[in-house]
Amino acid sequence: MKDDNRRRPPRRDYRREENPQVEENENQLEGRNALTEALRSGRTIDKVFIASGETDRALQRLAADAKAAGAVVVPVDRRKLDMMSVTRAHQGVIALAAAREYFSIDDILETAAERGECPLIVICDELTDPHNLGAIIRSAECAGAHGVIIPKRRSVGLTAVVAKASAGAVEYMKVARVTNINTAIEELKEKGVWIFGTAAEGSIPMYQADLCGPAAIVIGSEGEGMSRLVQKNCDVTVHIPMKGAITSLNASCAASILLYEAVRQRLSKEG
Repeated sequence: MKDDNRRRPPRRDYRREENPQVEENENQLEGRNALTEALRSGRTIDKVFIASGETDRALQRLAADAKAAGAVVVPVDRRKLDMMSVTRAHQGVIALAAAREYFSIDDILETAAERGECPLIVICDELTDPHNLGAIIRSAECAGAHGVIIPKRRSVGLTAVVAKASAGAVEYMKVARVTNINTAIEELKEKGVWIFGTAAEGSIPMYQADLCGPAAIVIGSEGEGMSRLVQKNCDVTVHIPMKGAITSLNASCAASILLYEAVRQRLSKEG
């Protein structure tokens, strides 16, 4: 008789190997009914991928409803939808729901007011790596920041991967998702917040920046840094002194360093 107590080797998940997106599908909605019900329930939808060239009026109307609800609608080749799909029954549409609801800039400023503190905010200019965004949200929460601002387009949203990378910080940190970063910067300026952009060629070292007052720290994208217009709209640009052969830091590392410089300055002022 065979030994039934022998452990079987783990079964390979070929579907996962063929489609790495499977690991990230906690908030992936496939098919028309799934998206319709999500919109009806008021669930926040980050992005909708719709088959390009689709002439089905019902599907076009569904995409319009999603856009009206704040989602970014992206036409893609049907083959990409096939690759993304886990159910293999996407019906021409796949949506990504946010892992958590978004807040407004006013919500972030209200949090600072409730704590009796000067606002400390992180603005992410087109970050596309979910691990970077998650790490920034984690650092922001640990540093006592009041919120993080991200753009709708050309940026990762609050996906399941971001939530995981934040180690739970996404449950406590207010994240605002705005249509235009430059408009958000102008709104913050009007409300007395100073905008500090981070760049290798920043005009002053970070230690000379006064981060004790109302401050928003801008972190540029992984490859290009801050966009030209965002950099132009900053009140001042700062750089992190670099002593080694490598001349740049990972975006989330740079954010952590700037956040804790703000913490250091604010603690020194209190003392």
